[in-house]
Amino acid sequence: MRGSPLHKRLLEDLYLAKRKSAHEIASVLTCSDHKVDYWLQKHNIPKRTISDAVYVKRNPFGDPFSFKKPRTGKEWFLFGMGMGLYWGEGNRKNKTAVRLGNTDPDLVKKFLEFLDTIYQVKKEKIRFGLQVFSDMAPGKALCFWCDHLRVSPKKFGKVIVTPARSIGTYREKTKYGVLTVYVSNKKLRDALCQQIELMR
Repeated sequence: MRGSPLHKRLLEDLYLAKRKSAHEIASVLTCSDHKVDYWLQKHNIPKRTISDAVYVKRNPFGDPFSFKKPRTGKEWFLFGMGMGLYWGEGNRKNKTAVRLGNTDPDLVKKFLEFLDTIYQVKKEKIRFGLQVFSDMAPGKALCFWCDHLRVSPKKFGKVIVTPARSIGTYREKTKYGVLTVYVSNKKLRDALCQQIELMR
């Protein structure tokens, strides 16, 4: 490879520690992308997969969550409850996000407490979806959930209105629709699913 070598420590700092892409490193060092790729391979620094690269791009400052191992009895109880809720009520078919839907506001609050206390999910990463029935007032339902969860309406996507007759027994369970918690993060979703596998 022509030109001066790219030293291993420099590449480890830029690529692994600072999470820059090969293209970004090439711009910083004023060399070609090919040269960066060559020296990454030469120094046995594994390249990120496309999905990993996309993840880093979306989370340039690292994971927006951090697992905190439960220490007290209360935290262990919350951990078990949160995992049970995700196991039973979560949508694990979604491969890129944590999703949990329910009509019970207290259940939703407990799951949010679990995300906050055990996985320390940054609040700005949590979004909400709301599905109401056609004989409900969407604005009233949205206000109910915002008040109960103490969150801004800006955290919600567009309220989905469904014909009252189409969801069967769900209609009888709630006056305020079905609330879904979203955390768009594949690593968090995988971490929760791995914990569930360990519990089987």
